[in-house]
Amino acid sequence: MGEGFRLFPRQASTLAHQVDWLYFYLIGVSIFFALLIFFLIYIFAVRYRRRSEDEIPREIPGLMKLELTWSIIPLILAMVAFGWGATLYFDTYSPPKNALEMYIVGKQWMWHIQHPTGQREINEMHIPLGEPIKLTMATEDVIHSFYIPAFRVKKDVVPGRYTTMWFKATKAGEYHLFCAEYCGTKHSQMIGKVVVMDPAKYQDWLSGGEANEPLEVLGEKKFQQFACHTCHTDKPGARGPSLVGVYGKPVRLQNGRTVIADEAYLRESILNPNAKIAAGYRPVMPTFKGQITEVDILQITAYLKSLAKSE
Repeated sequence: MGEGFRLFPRQASTLAHQVDWLYFYLIGVSIFFALLIFFLIYIFAVRYRRRSEDEIPREIPGLMKLELTWSIIPLILAMVAFGWGATLYFDTYSPPKNALEMYIVGKQWMWHIQHPTGQREINEMHIPLGEPIKLTMATEDVIHSFYIPAFRVKKDVVPGRYTTMWFKATKAGEYHLFCAEYCGTKHSQMIGKVVVMDPAKYQDWLSGGEANEPLEVLGEKKFQQFACHTCHTDKPGARGPSLVGVYGKPVRLQNGRTVIADEAYLRESILNPNAKIAAGYRPVMPTFKGQITEVDILQITAYLKSLAKSE
């Protein structure tokens, strides 16, 4: 930030140079064929123009070599772009297992950032240098898009579902953060910054910040506050299944299907509990839609994750 006008933001993540090289490849191919087509149009217009009123051009039924040439070469170039882009896409949306997980909630017109250790930020995100960061994102109203130009990462934040992305910063500093999807009258004000810090300074920032409880502790309190523990126990005759160790495991449903208890499944079970009913249980759980926020759901999810780890 504060570097003046730049045609491109500086590359500040492990993904940035890969995205830029693909971009330059597409621009280069486009410029080459645009110039080639303009040149050929000029040559053909001059060389093969009609020189007299009674001139009748010779009919050419076709030329197989020419047809194959202008079909196969563009196909090869397009497949290179497809394969390159697909590889980059899968790399971008497949976070490392050791990634530090943070939670983002977008709402008109601000970004709420929740650290796993409990720290909360508004429109500002502190991260350690050189560590992979995984973002789990949700929105409380309309579609937003989380965009950090210097990292070359952007992901839509869609109502009713979680979206994720990851990156690893390679340069310390402050970088712009935008909402890149029009979301209302103050869309242009939904901006912030990402602060990349040396790992030691990041730990100092964590310890020197506001004394917040870890995310799973906050989630446990929400679990108690909404009386989830009264039904979801391992006691005989419980009205709901025990949630200890359920995260990441397959859950058998009444209709015979099996689903994985990931973030999306837990969120849906809180907001629309009758959508997927666990086998052996009745549909007695009320919906918490309108009573619970996305931040609350993220905290409860973090708590359930901690139960799976401590199992």
